[in-house]
Amino acid sequence: MATRYIMQRDTRAWRLQVRVAFGLSVLCAGLGVVQMPGQDLDRAFLAIGMFFCLFATFAVAKTQRDNRDGQVDTSQWVMAVWIAFAAAVLLTGWGLWRMQIDIWQKYYMLVSWLFLVSSTFTLSKTVRDAQEADLLARRVADAREAGAQKDPV
Repeated sequence: MATRYIMQRDTRAWRLQVRVAFGLSVLCAGLGVVQMPGQDLDRAFLAIGMFFCLFATFAVAKTQRDNRDGQVDTSQWVMAVWIAFAAAVLLTGWGLWRMQIDIWQKYYMLVSWLFLVSSTFTLSKTVRDAQEADLLARRVADAREAGAQKDPV
């Protein structure tokens, strides 16, 4: 039996909020890294870790969505995506933990980092939902057009 999904379009307000949240998360994380006291090498490591988390999060979201109805990617690819995500999270967390900065600064960067990961998942879901709704709408329109051409009244 085929899985059925109801396509419901997100509101303009939701789409705006998702994009603003993602932009703010990138901005806050970036400003936190740039303004953080400490060694340049530590800041560079943290910036690379956050970008690694950003891209790994997009990869996990896409892979999970692509494989929701059945596996279309190889198991090696799925495993590589999850290993990359785990490595990004663990290495970034380890780097943040070992930095020689005040605890409140670590908490700020932790919250910014979690906001970045969360908003990335939300953005990728919102974009994918819109794409799937557009595809479904085109299929419905094409089917109606094909039916109208077959049976002109």
